[in-house]
Amino acid sequence: MPNAPQPVLLYDGECGLCNAVVRFLLKRDRRGVLRFAPLQGRTGQAFLAARGMNTQDFDSIVFIEDLTRADTAFALRTAGVACALEEMGGGWRRVARILRVVPVSWRDALYRLVARVRHRIFGHYTRTSLSNPEWARRFLD
Repeated sequence: MPNAPQPVLLYDGECGLCNAVVRFLLKRDRRGVLRFAPLQGRTGQAFLAARGMNTQDFDSIVFIEDLTRADTAFALRTAGVACALEEMGGGWRRVARILRVVPVSWRDALYRLVARVRHRIFGHYTRTSLSNPEWARRFLD
């Protein structure tokens, strides 16, 4: 049997909002399928560089379908959020479908607006301990 896919969500590790979203997903991903890595870290930087993407732009969430495959699919911004929700399964798949009803141009316009002001509104993330020590294994550097 082949190894299970390893879905990963890359996020801005220095953003208060982004880290709040990651903690939100950790609490609700009861099956523990999602892994997380900061865009600034080794995993994020290697993924971005391998695809010729900007390694200094941290304004987008990147959902990676399977980090173990070199040819893996990935999604940015609101499409990445929808993919992460689908991966979690259950009622979150319905939420992703509802999100996708809104045209991507509208969703991503709002996403970009929030991305521009997120540090001013939510601040810089200061590392804190995880409320569940089991979650630490789900983070890649």
